Amino acid sequence: MVNGRGLFAIYQEYTLAFEIIILSLRIKNRFLKNDFMLKILVTYAVQGEFAEIKWPDEEVYYVRTGIGKVKAAFHLAEAIRQVEPDIVINMGTAGTIHHKVGDIFVCRHFIDRDMQKLVALGMEYEIDSADLLAQKGYCLHWKGEGVCNTGDTFLTELSDVKGDVVDMEAYAQALVCRAKNVPFISVKYVTDIIGQNSVKHWEDKLADARKGLGRFFEEIGGVVK
Repeated sequence: MVNGRGLFAIYQEYTLAFEIIILSLRIKNRFLKNDFMLKILVTYAVQGEFAEIKWPDEEVYYVRTGIGKVKAAFHLAEAIRQVEPDIVINMGTAGTIHHKVGDIFVCRHFIDRDMQKLVALGMEYEIDSADLLAQKGYCLHWKGEGVCNTGDTFLTELSDVKGDVVDMEAYAQALVCRAKNVPFISVKYVTDIIGQNSVKHWEDKLADARKGLGRFFEEIGGVVK
């Protein structure tokens, strides 16, 4: 026959066992959730372009690459090796000839204006990342399509530039991602009109760019809608 104290001891044992089971299930669920969370690697060239991305159920990592194609490619390749992301998102600023300050472009097509000069020698100078993004179902709801033209010089004078916006990193990062079979997309905020004191305008508009990029990423809500 079990007395009151014995019943209480049995109750305690069952309660403890139940709590252990619940804790185990919570831990298992946490790890399962992390297994299915998208790993997003966000690149930006300088601190003034950085905007934090806060999306539920998505792990976001950041890497500041520095300015220029070589630095952008090197630091991105190393970050991909460490993070093993599902997608790379490049955020940043850009100049333009045909559009206006404050416009935001979502770029899936990229041109290397330095290699474009050597097209007669058979040099590749265009990359399109749309197919791999579509295969994965990533960023299908992101609007504002544009073409990004990349080169190692900061354009300050009007020239015959193919594309909607110009920068100094995106093509190189698209090239790295293609080589590693990682989906890539770039979001550019226009800070300056080429030929209109571009460098000064770029510096003055960095704060606006951060706010604009922050709003953009908040509104789209994630890689998969």
